[in-house]
Amino acid sequence: MPTTEPRRYPFSRHEKLDLDPLFAKLRRQEPLCRVRLPFGEPAWLATRYQDVKVILSDPRFSRAAAVDRDEPRVRVHRDRRGIVSFDPPEHSRLRRLVAKAFTVKRVEQLRVRAQRTADDLVDAMLAKGAPGDLVEDFALPLPITVICELLGVPFAERTDFRIWSEAIMSTTRYTPQQVADYVGRLREYMGGLIAERRRTARDDLLSALVLARDNEDRLSEEEMFLLAERLLVAGHESTAAQISNSVYALLTNPEQLAVLRADLSRMPQAVEELMRYVPLLDAGNARYALEDVELGGVTIRAGEPVLADLTSANRDESVYTDPTGLDLLRQEASHLAFGHGPHHCLGAPLARMELQVALRTLLTRLPGMRLTGSEEDVVWKSGMATRGPAHMPIVWDQPY
Repeated sequence: MPTTEPRRYPFSRHEKLDLDPLFAKLRRQEPLCRVRLPFGEPAWLATRYQDVKVILSDPRFSRAAAVDRDEPRVRVHRDRRGIVSFDPPEHSRLRRLVAKAFTVKRVEQLRVRAQRTADDLVDAMLAKGAPGDLVEDFALPLPITVICELLGVPFAERTDFRIWSEAIMSTTRYTPQQVADYVGRLREYMGGLIAERRRTARDDLLSALVLARDNEDRLSEEEMFLLAERLLVAGHESTAAQISNSVYALLTNPEQLAVLRADLSRMPQAVEELMRYVPLLDAGNARYALEDVELGGVTIRAGEPVLADLTSANRDESVYTDPTGLDLLRQEASHLAFGHGPHHCLGAPLARMELQVALRTLLTRLPGMRLTGSEEDVVWKSGMATRGPAHMPIVWDQPY
């Protein structure tokens, strides 16, 4: 029977890549349950695959309605109004402005740059010798380099905007005052780059945003800033975590690693399964019901917020065989790690390409790659919205 008191969410402290067993129980017995996050008003939480797809795509659930509400969230500060805070058609207008930068064709053009960067990073690891830190030496600098290239942001400033990005994505690592301070520094930094592009345009996404603002009047000054900042932050933080998580998943599932080593042509399929398997984020932004909606055996009343848990949906027993296991040969339904509907992750093609390049390069150029000692040597991030290692020491066999 449904519980009357909202459950505390997240349900427990994250442990590596484990998912709280309560999710499986809820999918069977209470697919929509009441939860209370650390901040904001109580909400409904959807845990089943089909219900999550409905919430993410049905226009009866609104992101824009959250702007004037005490939105349920895991951190004290609220995200500033950006592209993820709009509903169509406003959301569609902003999305179209940057969509060309993330087409499959454009991403494939970036693959050469990503591969060169990955090779350079491995060269440096080999020159330094084992052990290496997969996170610091590879997983972070690879997507940072690629998003810098795409946006037109100087790679030399990566230390600063990495800290700013961490503050934006933090739950408890940074205080509200620190978050406000770092957000202000990021805004000032992006303002300087935008001013440069207004003086001299370049062939990069930042120049395209300035053009859309100044010459075409297709977005406001504030929208231009928010798009640029979000692209910079989201363009590397989640991908870096996913690279580290994927390597950890492979190294701790040696039979699956052997499957991939035996046939690297399976890499695209393997990346999709790793995206499904890895619980990268808790439920994201709340949607608000615009009218009463019957879903998952309950009535979500107009004005009530609902959260869609992607990681639980990706472990739904009614959709996937052995959903808690990693199966790189899996042929079942597509995962929801990139979301669904109008807010489906804009950078999904870029993330897929970077993951493919990263894993292929590591497996081919670091033979026998493995964790140093035991799994306990891996240090996991805390106080952050994204789950993943902060440090992952690895060793490898000397290449011939």
